[in-house]
Amino acid sequence: MKILVTGGAGFIGSHLVDRLVKEGHSVAVVDNLSAGRKQNLNPKAKFYRLNIQSPKLREVFKAVRPQVVFHLAAQMDVRRSVSDPRFDAETNILGTINLLENCRQYKTQKFIFASSGGAIYGDAPRRFIPTKESYPAQPLSPYGISKLTAEYYLEYYREIFGLRYAALRFSNVYGPRQRPDGEAGVVAIFFGQLLKGQPPMIYGTGRQTRDYVFVEDVARALILAMKKKAVGSFNIGTGRETEVNQLFSKIAKIMGIKTEPIAKPERAGEQKWSCLDAGLARRELGWRPKVGLDGGLEKTGKWFGKH
Repeated sequence: MKILVTGGAGFIGSHLVDRLVKEGHSVAVVDNLSAGRKQNLNPKAKFYRLNIQSPKLREVFKAVRPQVVFHLAAQMDVRRSVSDPRFDAETNILGTINLLENCRQYKTQKFIFASSGGAIYGDAPRRFIPTKESYPAQPLSPYGISKLTAEYYLEYYREIFGLRYAALRFSNVYGPRQRPDGEAGVVAIFFGQLLKGQPPMIYGTGRQTRDYVFVEDVARALILAMKKKAVGSFNIGTGRETEVNQLFSKIAKIMGIKTEPIAKPERAGEQKWSCLDAGLARRELGWRPKVGLDGGLEKTGKWFGKH
């Protein structure tokens, strides 16, 4: 199949592109390299260095004529979305609309969107943990709002123009190629700090929980979403909570480093807990996580040690 991947030089996108190329698909990548890296690019994929808001995106669609679009390019920093909501909306909403308009014009068959579980649901009460897709969306940041808004546009384009879609609401994705700076998740940050000999910082009590899902499982979920006929929004997570303190202890043990983290004041607006119920993805997409946290952290640690 002819496939276009936005953000294909990034953390999750590059793993996805590798799988698609291995399956024999013709893959094109659109990435402005603001967060992605050239070394992540698969040499068998056609690369276009371009912003997803650019009018030149039409030229890419004209050349590629993608049957499927995977949209992973995004402004992903929650804190930046708070400080600069206009930039967040321009990238995550207007950029997505630009893609959808080109999909409509060039008859793309399916659109797979990288959404967010934690940011869309907000702080769900404990009785709704793990959180299902039926829980009312209550985003607490412009980032969460922009992801939810993009999902609404996806449903509009399906209803009016017949564009089939799947929005995968990821929990906290981690693994090889995740950057330990900028928009990184806490796993990459901890590995990066320990390798540099810097004492990691834990904000608040460290009792905050997250649902950590390995990047290889996420890439597999994206491909299943392409192959299955299911349409709608699907949680992609493990359904298991891990405290930040527990996560740090696991990573320090893997690295063989004995150090105490620095306690920092709690950050305003940070979620206390986040965990996703992926039962719908299991039933509709045939997906379930295969890599446990300990095994995933071991693989991630080996990659960080080499790179």
